[in-house]
Amino acid sequence: MRSNGSIAALTAAIAAALAVIPASTQARPALVAATPAANGTVAKPVSIVLTFSEDLEAPLSGIDLVMTAMPGMAHHEPMPIKGIAPRTEGRKLVVALPRPLPTGTYLLTWHAAGADREDVRGSYTFTVR
Repeated sequence: MRSNGSIAALTAAIAAALAVIPASTQARPALVAATPAANGTVAKPVSIVLTFSEDLEAPLSGIDLVMTAMPGMAHHEPMPIKGIAPRTEGRKLVVALPRPLPTGTYLLTWHAAGADREDVRGSYTFTVR
């Protein structure tokens, strides 16, 4: 049977060991900023930049972009935007669009992974005027 002193020492040693584990191995990336912004309205963007709370793993991070509505078309079918190639730059996921986005409403769906390689996903809409 262990004494209270040795249990306290063991507890302190475990707490100290956990304290030195890098935060990047404990947390998953969280979206902290986006251009275009969620629910925002922009004029003809030529790029998309998503900023996360930690560095991203390039092969495990990306976006899908779909035009969901177009002015003057009451029953516009969702139209995936092709030809986009996201790249990671540290904490940023950057997409240089091949041409400015036309007027309409878009759904941006993203997936990202940090050092822990755990996949995190999210989505938001924005409007181009």
